[in-house]
Amino acid sequence: MPGENLSRDEARERAALLSVDGYEVSLDVRSAVGEAQDEPRTFRSVTTIRFRCSEPGAASFADLVAPSVTAVTLNGKDLDPGEVFDGTRITLEDLAAENELVVDARCAYSRTGEGLHRFVDPEDGEVYLYTQYEPADSRRVFANFEQPDLKAPFRFEVRAPEEWTVWSNGAGELSDGVWRFAETKPISTYITCVVAGPYHYVTDSYSRTLPDGTTLDIPLGALCRKGLAPYFDADDVFLITRQGLDFFHDHFDYPYPFGKYDQAFVPEYNLGAMENPGLVTFREEYIFRGKVTQASYEARANVILHEMAHMWFGDLVTMVWWDDLWLKESFADFMGTFANVGATRFENAWTTFANRRKAWAYRADQLPSTHPVTADIRDLQDAKLNFDGITYAKGASVLKQLVAYVGQDAFLEGARRYFKRNAYGNTRLGDLLSVLEETSGRDMGAWAGKWLQTAGVNSLTPQVLLDGDGRVAELAVVQEAAGPAHQPAPPTGTPELRPHRVAIGLYRLEDGALVRYARAEADVDGPRTVITELAGADAPELVLVNDDDLTYCKIRFDETSLATLRGHLGSLTDPLARALCWSALWNLTRDALLPARDFVDLVLRFASRESDIGVLQMLQAWAESALVHYAAPEWRATGGRLLAEGALRELRQAAPGSEHQLAWARFFASTAADGPDFGLLRELLAGTATIDGLDVDQELRWAFLEPLTAHGAADESVLAAELARDDTASGKRHQVRCLAARPSAAVKAQAWAQVVESQALSNALVEATIAGFAQPSQRELLAPYAERYFEVIARIWEDRSIQIGMDVVRGLYPSYQDGPRTLEATDAWLTVHADAPPALRRLVLEARDDLARALRGQECDARAAEASAS
Repeated sequence: MPGENLSRDEARERAALLSVDGYEVSLDVRSAVGEAQDEPRTFRSVTTIRFRCSEPGAASFADLVAPSVTAVTLNGKDLDPGEVFDGTRITLEDLAAENELVVDARCAYSRTGEGLHRFVDPEDGEVYLYTQYEPADSRRVFANFEQPDLKAPFRFEVRAPEEWTVWSNGAGELSDGVWRFAETKPISTYITCVVAGPYHYVTDSYSRTLPDGTTLDIPLGALCRKGLAPYFDADDVFLITRQGLDFFHDHFDYPYPFGKYDQAFVPEYNLGAMENPGLVTFREEYIFRGKVTQASYEARANVILHEMAHMWFGDLVTMVWWDDLWLKESFADFMGTFANVGATRFENAWTTFANRRKAWAYRADQLPSTHPVTADIRDLQDAKLNFDGITYAKGASVLKQLVAYVGQDAFLEGARRYFKRNAYGNTRLGDLLSVLEETSGRDMGAWAGKWLQTAGVNSLTPQVLLDGDGRVAELAVVQEAAGPAHQPAPPTGTPELRPHRVAIGLYRLEDGALVRYARAEADVDGPRTVITELAGADAPELVLVNDDDLTYCKIRFDETSLATLRGHLGSLTDPLARALCWSALWNLTRDALLPARDFVDLVLRFASRESDIGVLQMLQAWAESALVHYAAPEWRATGGRLLAEGALRELRQAAPGSEHQLAWARFFASTAADGPDFGLLRELLAGTATIDGLDVDQELRWAFLEPLTAHGAADESVLAAELARDDTASGKRHQVRCLAARPSAAVKAQAWAQVVESQALSNALVEATIAGFAQPSQRELLAPYAERYFEVIARIWEDRSIQIGMDVVRGLYPSYQDGPRTLEATDAWLTVHADAPPALRRLVLEARDDLARALRGQECDARAAEASAS
């Protein structure tokens, strides 16, 4: 991996030695336009750092990843760049008590979304720039001390083409051809930001009277590429922004501290968003070019609020090192949903959280790479990979459990004290626990030991004993630390049973509806807990052991409950309870306890009755995954046909123009399996067939074209014509994905070479090419690349940026060659490459685990078929 890694020990040693008083960063990005004068294309970066050293005479280093350095001056003395700069670090010797470092460098524009990314819009040729740094890519743009606990104020100035506008964290003014920005509060290097180009910019404002009688005025801005301006619903972005600012001020009692609040939607972005104070960046896909469901708007609102929560959790108060990444990400993930429910129109966002976010957490927490929420982050590569389902979604789930444990008032009061005591500073786990102990009176150390410092997910199963009158004699909850026998205990420690604050709901059928008639909250601790409050209740037809989704666990069912769900899942009236049952059934499928064909059958019978559009879309994705990964190979064709028929039936029956109709249309396209299906898709594209209310807009056209292309029912000329119709950046990405999806050996060879043997593609086009290359309907065509994958990944990891390395290692793993030979090949690579970088080994181990899980699921499905045939 290019660029020297930074270890935790090195960062700790440097933080003990240095403290930073301020940065002045001058960038000249006029070279972004016109013909490149060199390769790679570079820009000038001049940085002045004022810092102190606690041990005069000691040595340290500054970080910089750049093709060349023109000059280095330390305390007025010119240093030879050839001697002190090795490509990633600048050696600093004989430091004084007070120091000034000036570095004049040529830094490279990025095409991977790391550092200063340069994008050329194919629609109009305009150039757009933005920065993205987390965890450690600001050193690709200016010299610095790249670690979160060396905070400092920053002053940026930028020279840019005359017709451009430039934004940074602080308010900016253009004077004498230079954009100069107000000095920031003390912040970490990774949340500094610059956005520059001919962006479309919309403004608004927010005002609030504070408790002391003063007025807080926050200028609001939102920007995107000019080509997306016709689709930009900035009014809704500002609505959510104002609602979020109201909510967080009501609950945090600490005024927003960073002046303005701009939100930039930028192209070819690797992440969902980034919490740069005063200038939040988002992937531009959150601007919708076509019709989308309310689930998409809810997801965007959640991200807006997630990033806003970071202004306090992460920007105002920042973790010392990436070990405590959860101190910002878990809180922001929790607060995003908490605010969505409490402040916006998305009042059912906790249902989405239970169904979608926690599925991400459950998967991550059962991988061999699972780790505690507070992780052991040895270096920057570890940090990059720990932006995962545990740090985000499990951490947020654990905080939801914490709120149930200590109470919402104590939790929020703890947050308020945490901000006030640690403003503009850095913290560790103990700093948060101490304020929560104060406000709740509970032993937070014991709670943290169980929930934050151990790995793995517990399963909770009800046990019901009835008396002679058919009433509940005893209802107990059994807790296990691991799943079935084939799933080992978490590798990071002994299996842990945790204290769970849970609600247990009892359900029965009444007039055809499955409704809750009894509920009890209880503390479940240890291997078996009797719920005394439910003794004497009428016999339940369904027991839901994590009703209302208070804790983080895998829900299991007793036999009676499972039988009830098989027959009446669609009759559950409560949307959250229904989502929890679907999630539990999906976990059973992934754990090889429920045959994949049974899960597909449940979706075909009951998904049409799902009122929550986000849950419906998740069910459709799970059904497709069940077929592709967990169904016995000999049943895939049958299952695919059933899904396509069911999707088309629901598409035709859905209310015209409804979001459910749109969801079924997209699902039908993804499951289309034969000539009549493809014929209908072609006719819908041509307009010779219509479905009442279905608007086949440009985004839906591309969704129809990909399966047609992957099955050989549309060729390159069709894609060229579609690109001519949609000659935009989005259209280009769609076309690249479809081109790589064509069922041809030559096409696959070309796509492989473009990703593996060349670095010409940008990050977005690498992602699109990989997505098109790996088609589940082309297993035989992809078979030759299984062996090649293991031959190239070590080189890819060494030669490419970490983002591209992750995309390639994950995306090209031969998961569709789902047999023992691929497992054996993976194990052989791991054995031979025992000394490979831990981050690379982690990615390969995770892919292996997914494949092994899929094979267990296929065996379960095959056994079910044999049993039904006998």
